[in-house]
Amino acid sequence: MTESIASFRQQARAWLAQNAPKTSAPADGPESREYALAWQRTQAQGGWAGIAWPSEVGGRGASVLEQIAWFEECVRAGAPTAIDPTFVSVNHAGPTLIVCGSEAQKAFHLPRILRGQAIWCQGFSEPGSGTDLASLKARGTVDGQDLVIEGHKIWSSFADIADYQELLIRTDPDARTSRAMTWVICPMDTPGITVRPIRTMAGVNKFCEVFYDSVRVPLTNIVGGLHNGWATAMSTLAFERGTSSLGLLLSLLRKVEWMLQHCPTERPQMRARIAQLRAEGAAVRAMAYRLALDSAHSTPDSSGSLVRLGFAEYAQRVHAAAMDLFGIDAPEVVGLHGLGHDYLDAFSETIAGGTSEIQRDIIGERVLGLPKGPR
Repeated sequence: MTESIASFRQQARAWLAQNAPKTSAPADGPESREYALAWQRTQAQGGWAGIAWPSEVGGRGASVLEQIAWFEECVRAGAPTAIDPTFVSVNHAGPTLIVCGSEAQKAFHLPRILRGQAIWCQGFSEPGSGTDLASLKARGTVDGQDLVIEGHKIWSSFADIADYQELLIRTDPDARTSRAMTWVICPMDTPGITVRPIRTMAGVNKFCEVFYDSVRVPLTNIVGGLHNGWATAMSTLAFERGTSSLGLLLSLLRKVEWMLQHCPTERPQMRARIAQLRAEGAAVRAMAYRLALDSAHSTPDSSGSLVRLGFAEYAQRVHAAAMDLFGIDAPEVVGLHGLGHDYLDAFSETIAGGTSEIQRDIIGERVLGLPKGPR
């Protein structure tokens, strides 16, 4: 096994040395779409796309240890590991379709995702219903062979440049929560859809609002069954909260090492702070690796919230330390878009994919088996 992993790592390192992008990714807009799709196509041509996807659906079919080695080598080579326009496609939509999709859905969408031919975004959060998906209000009504969708979504990353959306809507207003929703594939060029980018305090437009006015989507686009969207969505969020962020974590650990190397010796308190961050990062990495190994032969479950919570709060501490070390006016010495961008963008980490408070609820109730708290 050790020789096999070493061989895999050597192959990955050699390929990445020749093929990893030499320029930084644009932050948003059509340029970010083309950059992300070009990198996805490059991976597909080299046989490295869908590293965690089963080989039966066109993925690399890598073992968990090979996946870990791949992410480590990507970080070493400076290859893209951030949440770019293909993140939802490769890490949300694709895995969800593999687990819950029909054969027709998989045959159509999976190759397009792997080959860098389509961008997906997520349509879960709503104004007032971001963390609490059970309260979402966007609705779909069955009309013949279509769902007619009305409503409003928010914080949909890269929706302005996406081809499809994984959309969660309420389809049975009279049923209990777990039987009231449907997960549906929504083409973003469907008449009645309006997308409005949101400029964040970090200065980018990667988040969007999406409005639906009598949007008709065929019933064949439903994934996991009508009124069964809650179970399908939990699969999607499990992938998001689990090992899909491993590359982000490893990039963050590399940043901590860089900070420690460049922290002056005459600032012992700052060096001690960064050393503490190094130790904390090692703990989060160990937890992420353990989760990956434990879930090697099963669908990710609520345990992914342990890693999601640990990473999110750790990322904020790292970027705050970087600002204290280098200052807000420092040149672009760390990260694709500079220290100021990374620091401001890190505030979203404890919100995206479920707030830290919700992650703690999930860990307490579903992982530790504690009684539910007051709602």
